[in-house]
Amino acid sequence: MSGDQPLDLLRTALPGAAGWLVGGAVRDRLLGREQAVPDLDIVIDGDPERAARALRAAAPRGTAAFALSDAFGSWRVVAADNAWQVDISALHGGSLEADLHRRDLTINAIAEPLAGGEPIDPTGGLEDLAARTLRMVTAEAFDEDPLRVLRVARLAVELEFTADPATIAAARARAAGLAQVAGERIFAELRRVVGAADPVSGIALLDELGATSVVLPELDELRGVDQTVYHHRDVHGHTLEVLAASVALEEDPEPVVGPDLAEGVRALLAEPLADGLTRGAALRWASLLHDIAKPQTRTDFGEGRIGFPDHDRQGAAMSRAILERLRTSERLRSHVAALARHHLRLGFLVHERPLGRRLVHRYLVTCDPVAADVTILGLSDRLATRGRKADEAIAVHMEVALPMLAAALAWHRDGPQEPVVRGDELAAELGITPGPVLGELLAEIAQAQYAGEVHGRDEAIEAARRMLEGGAEAG
Repeated sequence: MSGDQPLDLLRTALPGAAGWLVGGAVRDRLLGREQAVPDLDIVIDGDPERAARALRAAAPRGTAAFALSDAFGSWRVVAADNAWQVDISALHGGSLEADLHRRDLTINAIAEPLAGGEPIDPTGGLEDLAARTLRMVTAEAFDEDPLRVLRVARLAVELEFTADPATIAAARARAAGLAQVAGERIFAELRRVVGAADPVSGIALLDELGATSVVLPELDELRGVDQTVYHHRDVHGHTLEVLAASVALEEDPEPVVGPDLAEGVRALLAEPLADGLTRGAALRWASLLHDIAKPQTRTDFGEGRIGFPDHDRQGAAMSRAILERLRTSERLRSHVAALARHHLRLGFLVHERPLGRRLVHRYLVTCDPVAADVTILGLSDRLATRGRKADEAIAVHMEVALPMLAAALAWHRDGPQEPVVRGDELAAELGITPGPVLGELLAEIAQAQYAGEVHGRDEAIEAARRMLEGGAEAG
């Protein structure tokens, strides 16, 4: 097993030392789950710094060892190629049993001696592993670190375990403490809940644990916000169905988009984006946040007509603010905000059928660089809207969405066409100065080129001359 390499190095570096492998690495080994990148926790009856330096000395050149900024004097050792990571801590409480009783869940409170031997399990973790149950060691564990409330939900969806009622009750009673936890730590757990095979179940457990109202209160506020007759759920229920539809498209797009587009969708959503997330994982976040401004924009126009004017623009700003609070990267914030900002555009095009090439180009330029992603979000949004005349509306939507998705995937893959004429050349030919008019002319030429109406430099210049003569003034 790949996790054995750093353990073998540690045994070589500290022969005969009293040390144990603990935590998630033991749990995963016992479950037969291979860690993609071994992330090991070691406790020793001794000095963590000395052990970390010894491990670094025994490891290949370039391995790093450094102190962690915690209250327990822990050290981290990271392989030169990032193939593994080891955290080394001293025993807490004076003995191994006391140390294990300070941990969060029984399945994380099992130890394996570095020197070899049977697992040490003072809290019944082996039995809970067999029963696929998440059970707290003590309720005080949630007081010591409220982030453990989120970890219950994360482990439940990742391992497909069930949290026992007493653990849920204890975590819920302490969920308010999450307000004091750093945003980046909260995001580290949430990204794994949202990225799990069944994130909707994970969010339901966050609700049951009382965590959603603390870490994502805006999501909680979508409850009870009713919509038009064309929706079958309130905004909260609809949001979760959009998330489920996005997950389904990520896992197997072919039933929705057909075999010709499926591979392009898979490739797009598998691309790395930011913060350890793929574009598919970022789409999940956009699915959660795209309607986040509906409560504050809901407007009753009378006679049963309900609308949410400006919720796309305000939702983009709120999405950015939420991800900023969670200390994500600017790349992720801007990506998700752009998806929220443009998520209505595809639906508006239903009334423009059949789509001309110029209209397609305007959509691609306006939504760039998320045109393909937001088209997929638009599909998810439409598939999750199943009120009055749903089947008819979905069929019409697909007439627009599939050709647009093909164009957006090609745009994402190849980029815009090479301009047939440069701006400085056009300005010189027409005798105008750089400015807004030149920009408008270049945009029109690009659109005409995409539509197949302009094929070369001379045609582009002549088309621009006609545009000027038709009313534009030199800037």
